Amino acid sequence: MRLTRPMLAVAGAVAALAVAGCGSGDSEAAAKVPVTATGSLESLAAKAKCKPDMQIDSDEVRQAICKTSDGKYVFATFATDRGQREWINDAKDYGGFYLVGRKWVAVGEDKVVKALQKTLGGEEEIGTNHAAHTGSHTG
Repeated sequence: MRLTRPMLAVAGAVAALAVAGCGSGDSEAAAKVPVTATGSLESLAAKAKCKPDMQIDSDEVRQAICKTSDGKYVFATFATDRGQREWINDAKDYGGFYLVGRKWVAVGEDKVVKALQKTLGGEEEIGTNHAAHTGSHTG
């Protein structure tokens, strides 16, 4: 099954909404971050001690839900760096916390992403904060 770019954006947005929550706001420096892991979705999930529940399995993106003792997150791997960046950029509009490695991303609550970073390395990115959008509109 081949997914079009709009379908990938929708899949990314749904994934971000499914697991994104309010972060703790903790700005504590992360412990020593290991070298960023690489590999297939299954090998990365195994390093994170997660049995992936596959949601999307296409040529462009493979996406699964993972649950560990730290919490639940979406794990995705990509065929290309460009596909990964487009997915992240689209999904970040919906908020959330992203752990980004080479051709992979994990999306979840801040505490989950920080815990995962201690195992898989990677760089944390933060989606758009919608906390100020309380539903009251001015002007």
